[in-house]
Amino acid sequence: MTYVIAEPCVDVLDRACVDECPVDCIYEGGRMLYIHPEECIDCGACEPVCPVEAIFFEDDVPDELERYTQENVDFFETTLPGREEPLGSPGGAAKLGALGTDTPHVVGLPPSPQE
Repeated sequence: MTYVIAEPCVDVLDRACVDECPVDCIYEGGRMLYIHPEECIDCGACEPVCPVEAIFFEDDVPDELERYTQENVDFFETTLPGREEPLGSPGGAAKLGALGTDTPHVVGLPPSPQE
């Protein structure tokens, strides 16, 4: 099991979760953050610090956001726009920095209203 970042993160990119993650498994795309499902240790440190409540334990993702479980997987397993090959398991987000790209689904979402 793993934690999942869902649609409420789109266009927010708060990064409080990144600061709390002890294993550096939260990667920054262009419009949202993604948790690497193989690098996450299920500690849950990220969930309570998310200001928009976008992080869920995999079994607790609401039905209307369930597709984001796969979006988090796809971010690492598919070739993303602007990249020549999939990310795979890079072993830490800090060394990569902001990647500036997202899954096709997230790219196609309308801009999120800012609070």
